[in-house]
Amino acid sequence: MKLKKRKKRTRKNGRRTCGRGSRKKGRGKGRRGGKGMAGSGKRADQLKTLVIKKYGKNYLGKKGFLSMKKKRGKKLKEITLRTITDKKDYFIKKGIGKFEKNIITLDLKGYKLIFKKPKLIKEKLIIKVNKTTKKAKKEAEKRGWKIEVINHKNP
Repeated sequence: MKLKKRKKRTRKNGRRTCGRGSRKKGRGKGRRGGKGMAGSGKRADQLKTLVIKKYGKNYLGKKGFLSMKKKRGKKLKEITLRTITDKKDYFIKKGIGKFEKNIITLDLKGYKLIFKKPKLIKEKLIIKVNKTTKKAKKEAEKRGWKIEVINHKNP
């Protein structure tokens, strides 16, 4: 019995290609185009209609395990007292803050307030955040600012 491997390597009617075009094409795994459903257009819609006909609607899309990020929930962004004092005008322009009677009210939901020595400003601040550190709260109270902590629940 001849082995398949040996059979493909021999010449067929005096040719060296064994019906695969040029000599290079029959060698190695580089011409395979992937395994399984590779090239089915899962991401770029090339053969989407054919795949849906053949395998049904459940083939496309995500299924399986939840990622660790989703399990842990969203992480709060950190903001310092220094950046708040530096960017107070930017926050007001963006609509995150309001300026009334020499008092700036900033609504920074989704942020955790951390300490970094703030610059001196004339206006009083009222800051609404989800979390804060003790040192930042102490520094803000020392300057006469008010910090409101909004309840934050991780999903």
